[in-house]
Amino acid sequence: MKKSIILIIFLFSIVINSQEYFPNNTGVKTKANTTIAFTNATIYVTPSQIINKGTLLIKDGKVLHVGLAVTIPKGAEIINLNGKYIYPSFIDVYASFGISKPKRKPNSRNSKPQYDAQRKGYYWNDHIRPDTNPITIFKFDKSKAKELLKAGFGVVNTHLQDGIVRGNGLLISLNSNPSSSNIIIDNKSAQYLSFQKSSKSKQVYPNSLMGAMALLRQVYLDAEWYAKGLSKNNDLALDAFNRNKKLVQIFDAGGKQNDLRADKIGDQFGVQYVIVGGGNEYEDIEEIKATNATFIIPINFRKAYDVSNPYFASKIDVSDMRKWNQEPANLSVLQKNGVRFSITTHKLKSIANFNKNLQKAIKFGLDKTVALEALTTVPATILRKSNEIGTLQKGRYANFLITSGEIFEPKTITYENWVQGSKNVINDMNIKDITGNYTLSLNNEKYLLSITGKERKLTSSIKKDSLKIKSKISYTNNWLTITINETKDSPKFTRLVGRINNASNDLNGTSVDVSGKEFKWKAIKQPSEKKKKEKEKEASKLSLMPITFPNTAFGFAKRAKQETILIKNATVWTSEKEGILQNTDVLIKNGKISKIGKKLHAGSAKIIDGTGKYLTAGIIDEHTHIAAVAINEAGQNSSAEVTIEDVINPDDIKIYRNLAGGVTTVQILHGSANPIGGRSAIIKLKWGETASNMLYKNSPKFIKFALGENVKQSNWGSNNTVRFPQTRMGVEQVYLDYFQRAKEYDDLKKTGKPYRKDVELETLAEILNKERFISCHSYVQSEINMLMKVAEKFNFKINTFTHILEGYKVADKMRQHGVGASTFSDWWAYKYEVNDAIPYNAAILHNMGITVAINSDDAEMSRRLNQEAAKTIKYGGVSEQEAWKFVTLNPAKLLHIDDKVGSIKVGKDADLVLWSDNPLSIYAKAEKTIINGTIYFDIQKDLALRKSIQKERNTLINMMLNEKINGNPVQSPKKKATINFHCDTVLEY
Repeated sequence: MKKSIILIIFLFSIVINSQEYFPNNTGVKTKANTTIAFTNATIYVTPSQIINKGTLLIKDGKVLHVGLAVTIPKGAEIINLNGKYIYPSFIDVYASFGISKPKRKPNSRNSKPQYDAQRKGYYWNDHIRPDTNPITIFKFDKSKAKELLKAGFGVVNTHLQDGIVRGNGLLISLNSNPSSSNIIIDNKSAQYLSFQKSSKSKQVYPNSLMGAMALLRQVYLDAEWYAKGLSKNNDLALDAFNRNKKLVQIFDAGGKQNDLRADKIGDQFGVQYVIVGGGNEYEDIEEIKATNATFIIPINFRKAYDVSNPYFASKIDVSDMRKWNQEPANLSVLQKNGVRFSITTHKLKSIANFNKNLQKAIKFGLDKTVALEALTTVPATILRKSNEIGTLQKGRYANFLITSGEIFEPKTITYENWVQGSKNVINDMNIKDITGNYTLSLNNEKYLLSITGKERKLTSSIKKDSLKIKSKISYTNNWLTITINETKDSPKFTRLVGRINNASNDLNGTSVDVSGKEFKWKAIKQPSEKKKKEKEKEASKLSLMPITFPNTAFGFAKRAKQETILIKNATVWTSEKEGILQNTDVLIKNGKISKIGKKLHAGSAKIIDGTGKYLTAGIIDEHTHIAAVAINEAGQNSSAEVTIEDVINPDDIKIYRNLAGGVTTVQILHGSANPIGGRSAIIKLKWGETASNMLYKNSPKFIKFALGENVKQSNWGSNNTVRFPQTRMGVEQVYLDYFQRAKEYDDLKKTGKPYRKDVELETLAEILNKERFISCHSYVQSEINMLMKVAEKFNFKINTFTHILEGYKVADKMRQHGVGASTFSDWWAYKYEVNDAIPYNAAILHNMGITVAINSDDAEMSRRLNQEAAKTIKYGGVSEQEAWKFVTLNPAKLLHIDDKVGSIKVGKDADLVLWSDNPLSIYAKAEKTIINGTIYFDIQKDLALRKSIQKERNTLINMMLNEKINGNPVQSPKKKATINFHCDTVLEY
């Protein structure tokens, strides 16, 4: 007959009779004039100043004294914290605590876009709201406060996270008595900015990142003008903006590229932002370091992907898999590079994950002292409150944590979080932790007893050999009870009772069986060495994938370097008067074409055998939309204030694909959403470089104009029928109005009188002064004629008509005006205004003496521009050499960079492509693509990269499978959405 066992153990805690010290879990404010002395603790006065066996004296919610030889006043309450630790409570410098973000109301079916500001007496754009003072909407959130207190926070800096300029913040104490007069430490703690529009307004402008950046620049300029008292109108928003300039400026950028964009604006106006990052700063650490900014970094590390289904797993982009692996090391990389940062709960779905993620960051190399600084002294310094919070020095708020050990150790328990003298119990420090595995001896039998859980909420598991026995545990007042029923058929219980001995890890007491008979029992705790070894083994498995440039598929292990290169025995298409040179050498030195000839020598130069191969100048795409994160700022009928240079995306894989097609230089044009679009960016496709290093040095200035269906919103749906213009004649009036305004603006500037600087009109004035060139989206001959006449009226010329698919109809007028053409080879009839397009257009324009280029306007076509040029031989009989110039020298001329690129000539930039065959052949492959003497694409290295990527994918998949099999949370596979931008692509940022 099986024996029945009931094990009951009671555990009493020591009760100190003090209402001030033992409140409920919500915390109680200490009585006025009460002095409390915390003795015998290891006290972290600051992250680097540690006192062993020290005393912390607090009174009226502040630190009275801290040290070794502290005189404790009579009547003070003494709390012995022998073996325990005291740390300053954490500070979250970027939060939305107690402030709800307004939800954008969905547009009704018949609603129209809003183009004007709704607020009267404020700035002309509703998304600029520096006057926002969240104190009027702040509500202390007890539930959220409890979560934050549990995570170790005592102070949060909160604001309304809505708008581009968001107003001021509130520095809030998580005091358990929210009616306390001290709860708001500072009612104007900082001014906040972002690139995100306000949910309170439907105003369309800006709809893009570059529009938000342009708007911010204009705000700074307008605020300077307004501060001088020169404005005729009062503006409550600019009043507030100028007042808030004295505050800390916190910019929510949200990621490495936007971090740099925000810093760029700050540098322009002499403002050093504190930047809220995105956790991927490690990818461009040198650029991040150069900002000299202090960062606020979230630690919302992504979960591993569920890759158990190989077909779903194949859809995950390698860069996303890599980020899962690398993100936890972000803080460590920042630390090693001397970048100052604080840590925030921002972006965490659950604050409960904060400490777990922080410990993960420490496991990935973050120094514990730096981690503590990032949660205490650094945020206090950011907020200019080091004399009040962040340390436990005399006079600071009594905000501190009491822990069982060093704070960032996984097994350390946080007992209490004191905020301004109010105690908040997280875990009762007087309950001994009895969790673990025990060998239970009971009535001459041996059992395995496992106790899990925290504090009084424990669970027991009992086994005899492999047989699991039912049990129930209770833990109260220093006594423990466990009830066990060893039989299945009938309830026969044995009960064991014992008191916990704080000096021993073992348990013992008296048991009572089903008949009432008493006998002794003992549970000896097993050592945890096995678990410790498993943890060490797990830690040793941590393996970081190396960062590449860019940190995505086909990124380079090191940034490509400029070399001295000698290409031997190639067929050289010079695109110059020399024409085609057979069996010719080309020497590249210092990024330039140094020599062209036969049997050249260059010492230790890298030799590339060009025998049987063709060497040409790199292809130049005059009109593309790759390598950008935004294309259209469609919020107004003129966007001359925006620039594509602000939104270059150096990580775009289309850059690498274009290199594989022999493209070396592109003009990234604004789209055609409005008659006057934004300024363009001319870049070299230097894969692995930063956006700033891709920009063409001393680039000619260009802007995109547009005609036709897009600008009058013909195909935008019935809701978009209110923005001017809606007709082609309205488009002409837009140009006349804006150029007249620009002329008057420019005339005022030249008088020397004070004027309000307007970025939009500055740009248009550059056109009038022949300092900026227009590349105009065009189709129909009537509009082409119209714009040339408008230009002539204001005494300037259109530089390029792009698309220009009815150009053949007005070629004579174009030649007379002096405008070039950048066209498609054989696109037609894809919308109504293209019905009259013909594939002979390029040849006809060329034969009329017009400079003609073939462009892509498409991420896929741009990879095959060599073949697009070849089509002009079929359609029009253009010679091979002239056809090749359509994608090299001619676009260089249109972009006014033909003195540097577009042909093979001594002294020009070494932007070259080595082809396997005649470059106009469909069989030709770009074997090497060189920019300024640096090889950015090599077909053999490309094959090696493909193998390396597959190997990396397999490694990461195995890591993720290990995560899932070990019970860690995983997320569903996600395919990265990619968009190929075109002229008419309009996205809301």
